[in-house]
Amino acid sequence: MGYVLGIDLGTSSLKGIVMNKLGDVVAEASSAYEIDSRAPGFSEQHPEDWKKACEEVLAQLSVEVPNFGTELEAISFSGQMHSLVVLDEAFNPVYPAILWNDVRTTKQCQEITERFGEQILEITKNRVLEGFTLPKILWLQENEAETWNKVRHIMLPKDYLAFVLTGELHTEYSDAAGTLLFDVEKAEWSEAILNEFGIDQNFLPPVGSSLEQVGIVKKSYRARFGLKQAVKVYAGGADNACAAFGAGLVNDEEALVSLGTSGVFSSFEQGLSNYQGKLHFFNHVLPGANYSMGVTLAAGSSLNWFKKAFGKGKSFEELLRDVQFVAPGSEGLLFTPYIVGERTPHFDSRIRGSFIGIDARHELKHFARAVLEGITFSLKDSQVLMEQAKSERFQRIISVGGGAKNSDWMQIQADVFHAEMVRLEVEQGPGVGACMIAALGCGWFDSPEACREVFVHYKEERFIPNPENVARYAQFYSIYREIYPATKGVSQELLKML
Repeated sequence: MGYVLGIDLGTSSLKGIVMNKLGDVVAEASSAYEIDSRAPGFSEQHPEDWKKACEEVLAQLSVEVPNFGTELEAISFSGQMHSLVVLDEAFNPVYPAILWNDVRTTKQCQEITERFGEQILEITKNRVLEGFTLPKILWLQENEAETWNKVRHIMLPKDYLAFVLTGELHTEYSDAAGTLLFDVEKAEWSEAILNEFGIDQNFLPPVGSSLEQVGIVKKSYRARFGLKQAVKVYAGGADNACAAFGAGLVNDEEALVSLGTSGVFSSFEQGLSNYQGKLHFFNHVLPGANYSMGVTLAAGSSLNWFKKAFGKGKSFEELLRDVQFVAPGSEGLLFTPYIVGERTPHFDSRIRGSFIGIDARHELKHFARAVLEGITFSLKDSQVLMEQAKSERFQRIISVGGGAKNSDWMQIQADVFHAEMVRLEVEQGPGVGACMIAALGCGWFDSPEACREVFVHYKEERFIPNPENVARYAQFYSIYREIYPATKGVSQELLKML
């Protein structure tokens, strides 16, 4: 039959998913690890923990999957973006990996912006933010000079695992694009940025396509896990790009909305779009393609906060049970999900959330629906930017994550986004995208579309926009957009009081 293995190196765990040529999930395994927050703003992990987790997952799958040793043809990866891994000349880690959610680098971000901000935006198509890799490198140069002097290799998390399994150094376009060191248009490391910040290009790995074979699994691992043939290893991709591919986003007529702790609105891009930093813009895992991405910092976490504060003792199902009986717009109640600041389109860490229009008639069900609507309005900010650049509307949007589990929220999304909404039969996350990369790489399919037909399946139920609701939500969204400028100054003054 033949198997491919997708390895997803996440923030809290490493997950492996085995799929066959029919697109069936044969088996899954995972291994958790910890985040080390040894100082305020720090978020670190030890690359050796990723290696150990990968070995545990391979060991588990080698036992659980029939004919794993004879049928496994290829492995590929999905990995957390932006996190910095540094090795010495002997290829040993010399410092813990500084993760994407580490925020120690505010000073370095200001320095980069002042010195080279406009050039960075022009070359990388992205603003300078704490999450990206370049500020972490500068922090290491300035605060751990002795460590920096030992550095000879700069890597990203999934590429470290590929190196462990194959002994080969390599990265690919989608992950490189998240470093602020990469020229997105030319698809190469930026000599101008490297020179400006004193980074030797020899420290960086060769970069190529996500579908490129980077090596084969080492003999020692093949013997250890009973692999009887030379298993090919393909480069893989950044987690957001793999998640989009794994959800079936392969053309620019559709979009993807992901509602987890944060919210992401993603769009497939055939060419270059100039969003002037209002959206993230990265190279895709598919050859010649890019993708744009807007982020709502507190999507699911706004709903979690609301439940904790006002729905104690209730399940999410109980909390949201009555939102179906509330009209669109929650009878004049609006919520802005800025409880930890906001990313797209405001890039404002000091804005704070609010309920606007509170009236004596409002009950828990009104507030609950307003939270769902406010999160969706925030993601619509990204949709509007993308559709303005394309000069056309998305015909269909794929919804994944917590927002896809509730039918009332799915209908809210259909009405707010003014698009047909669909959801996956089974959500497996970025690991499916990694499997699809491996399947394409080893020749199972001749196109991404053909691979999607086999590997990605949607539920039959479709959520169709209600014209009356669409018109009503357009009015409320227009008012929603007035809240940010109206509350920005108030939020800043309140923060000064803390």
